[in-house]
Amino acid sequence: MTLRLYDTATRSVRDFVPKTPGQVGIYLCGLTVQSTPHIGHLRSAVNYDVLRRWLLHTNHEVTFVRNVTDVDDKILDKATTSGRPYWAIAYANKLVLDANYRDLNVIPPTYEPLATGHIPEMHELITALISAGHAYPAAGGNGDVYFDVPSYREYGQLSGQNPDDMRPPTDGGEPDKRDYRDFALWKGVKADEPTDASWPSPWGRGRPGWHIECSAMARRYLGDEFDIHGGGLDLTFPHHENEIAQSRSAGLPFARYWVHHALLNLGEAKMSKSLGNVIDVAAVQGMGIRLVELRYYLGTPHYRSRIDYSDDALREAAVAYRRIEGFVQRAAEIVGPGRPKDVPPQFAAAMNDDLNTSAALAVVHDTIREGNTALAAGEEAGIRGALTAVRAMLGVLGLDPLDAAWTGGITTSDLKPVVDSLVKLALEQRAQARARKDWSAADSVRDQLKNAGIQVEDTPAGPRWTVGEH
Repeated sequence: MTLRLYDTATRSVRDFVPKTPGQVGIYLCGLTVQSTPHIGHLRSAVNYDVLRRWLLHTNHEVTFVRNVTDVDDKILDKATTSGRPYWAIAYANKLVLDANYRDLNVIPPTYEPLATGHIPEMHELITALISAGHAYPAAGGNGDVYFDVPSYREYGQLSGQNPDDMRPPTDGGEPDKRDYRDFALWKGVKADEPTDASWPSPWGRGRPGWHIECSAMARRYLGDEFDIHGGGLDLTFPHHENEIAQSRSAGLPFARYWVHHALLNLGEAKMSKSLGNVIDVAAVQGMGIRLVELRYYLGTPHYRSRIDYSDDALREAAVAYRRIEGFVQRAAEIVGPGRPKDVPPQFAAAMNDDLNTSAALAVVHDTIREGNTALAAGEEAGIRGALTAVRAMLGVLGLDPLDAAWTGGITTSDLKPVVDSLVKLALEQRAQARARKDWSAADSVRDQLKNAGIQVEDTPAGPRWTVGEH
C-alpha cells in the first residue's frame, strides 16, 4: 500500500513518492514565540507527529525540521511594552512550548533551528534574489529589502489567490515599495524597536522578514528540494505563498508536497492570542483532563477537519480514551505487555488514506471489542493478539498507555523486580503459616495474591506464581 496525502499545491490526494526512496525530509512551520502556546498550536504538533510516526513505522528514515521564530514584530512590540529583552521573552515562551511538546509525547525534531541563528543563510538567499532581479533594496536607503511580487508570474498558485484581486492598503502602505504587493525580505532598523534586535547586512543593520527565514532554514537542513512542507491552513497565504515565490525565484525546487492541517476554533474564530480566545494546557489540566487525553482529542479528527472546541467534546474524548486504556491495562495484567509490532491491514489502509485517523481509531475500537470478548472468555491467545495489535496501533498514534511517556517513565520491566520481591515476601509468609499449620492464614495470603491477579501453584519444587487466573 502507498501513502497518499492531500497536496495543497495540486488540490488533490496524491501518491506520496519521496525524493529519495526510504528517506523523507519534512519542514514544519513552528511557532512564533511571542507568547505561550495554546492547544490550537499543539494540534499542529500532534498531527505532524502522527505523520512522522507512520513514516517511521513504514520503515522510512525521517529528517524532521521544525523552526522557531524568535524575532518578529510581535515579539519586539512586547519587548518595548514590557521593558524586557526580546530574547528573554522568546526564550521563556520557548521553554513552555518545549515542555508542552514533551508532555504530549511529541517526538523531538531532528533539528529545531532558530531564526536568529541563521542570518547568514538569509543574506545569501536575499543576495541571490537581488542578483536575479526578483528583489530590490528600498530606494530610501533605510535598509529595507523587498521581494518583487510581479516578477514571479506564478504568484498565487498555492493559495488560489489572484494577485490582480489584491487591493492596496487603505493607509497607503510602505512608500519605498515598488508595488503594494511586495513583501519584506530584510527590515532596516526602526527607531522604536529594541537596539539589540538587529544584525549587520549588505543593506545596513536590520532583521529578517518573516518569510525568508523558512526558505533559508529549509534549504540549510533539507537541501534545495525536499519532500513535505507542513503548517496550518492559515499559513497558506501569505506565508507559504511567499516562501514558494522567493525560493523558486532563487532557482530552488523547494517542497514537493504541501500538507496543511485545519484549525482548532473556539466559537466562530480560530484560537488566537490576539483575539484573546485561547485555552492552554494548564486550563485543560484544571478541568481534570490528562495530557494523554488531550492528545487523543487533538489527534482523533482527520487532520484536514476543523475542530470546534467545547468542554463537553474534550470530556467525551477523555472518556473514550479511558475505555482504550482500561482494556490495555486489564489485558496486560493477564498476558503481560507483549511486543507490539504489526498493525492490522485495515488500520494501515486508513493511515495510508491521507492519514485518516478517524477510520484508524475505529479499527482500534473494533479490535478492543474483540479483546474484551476474549477477556470475558479467558482466552489468552485472543487477549494477547488483541493487545499487541492495539498497542501497535496506539504506538503509531502516540497514545499507547504503556508508553513510558504516559507512565512517568515507569515501565513493566522496571516494575518486575519490585513485584518479584513483594510476591516472594508474601509466599514466605504463607510458607511460615503452613509450617505452623495455620491453614487459615496461609489461605488468606493466597487469596490476597489471587485478588491482586497473582495465581499461586504448589509444585514439588515449591510454589510457582503467574499473573492472571487459570
